[in-house]
Amino acid sequence: MKLNVLESIMSIKPYEPGKPIDELKREYGIKNIVKLASNENPVGPSPLAVKAIGEHLSTMNRYPDGSAFKLTDKLAEHFGVKHENIVIGNGSDDIIALLAHAFLGSGKEAIMPFPSFLMYEISVKTAGGTPVMVPLNGLEIDLDALADAVTDRTAMIFLTNPNNPTGSHFTTSQFNDFMKKIPSDVMVIVDEAYIEFARDFNIFNSLANPLFDQRVISLRTFSKAYGLAGFRVGYGIMDKEIAEVLHRIRQPFNVNSLAQVAAAAALDDDEFLQKGVKVMQEGVDYLSEELSKMGITTFPTQSNFFLLDVKRDATEVFKSLLKHGIITRSMKSYGFESYLRINAGLPEENRAFIEAFKQVISL
Repeated sequence: MKLNVLESIMSIKPYEPGKPIDELKREYGIKNIVKLASNENPVGPSPLAVKAIGEHLSTMNRYPDGSAFKLTDKLAEHFGVKHENIVIGNGSDDIIALLAHAFLGSGKEAIMPFPSFLMYEISVKTAGGTPVMVPLNGLEIDLDALADAVTDRTAMIFLTNPNNPTGSHFTTSQFNDFMKKIPSDVMVIVDEAYIEFARDFNIFNSLANPLFDQRVISLRTFSKAYGLAGFRVGYGIMDKEIAEVLHRIRQPFNVNSLAQVAAAAALDDDEFLQKGVKVMQEGVDYLSEELSKMGITTFPTQSNFFLLDVKRDATEVFKSLLKHGIITRSMKSYGFESYLRINAGLPEENRAFIEAFKQVISL
């Protein structure tokens, strides 16, 4: 059968997730795997979330609450907003896709930094819109260049703070200056998937003062700092009129029941959240220091991951580390030929990476 596929769909490069642990076990027969590739929380989920999951297993014969009322209620209280301002998604990329499908189409453009989260481009193309890629300034998001790229076809701008994959960030004053240049009818989607790890108190935090500007849409996730990546729960906080549109097109049961109760419980466990953040911040510091002792250039980050320059083909180093049971991420496909991205793991995982890396880099 000859498929009639839209050219915009065929132009999409499929998203490549980090290599799964089980796949590496099958390929190399290695039992002890260290995965530092997907920016996950190695501490795991909150015990409160695990307990809540167990308590709700017996209700899995019922459909989820399509409105995610309890989770929405907790988020509304947590951030001082109303139910009508919140959209819950199957990961924050679910909400990215909803925004693209609701407000883009033929002739509409979405501006985004490059490189950044690949799902922006994929969602825009899938919705029939045109992605406008604005290169980074070094490793920093170039807010001036993003503003200069706005035309009468621009419907939305994607920003990631801190940025993935570089770990760089922009401050509140930089963002405020940027917004002065943006037309009143252009949405600015601020993806803050990693903001819980930030250490710079000047970083722009869109939810420090929620809904201060109806153009700004805040995206957050439970996948990273909260350790619930396997449950896929994200949320957006936005003007109620935008939220109403997204609710029209989202799937009615887009977030499963266990994910909803796990996220609600995790939100209550701030002590555990801070413990995990501390472990990862200490891990970033340890890894950066050890790599610097080896003469390896690492780059500043406000997240739980960072870039390092291996001064050779990054994919070859990535493959060599796999043979030692270490999963990292080559940045070659992002245009960084000699860069790896790694996230902090548990202390023993970080030490295992350093020992393996010493062997690989000496070859």
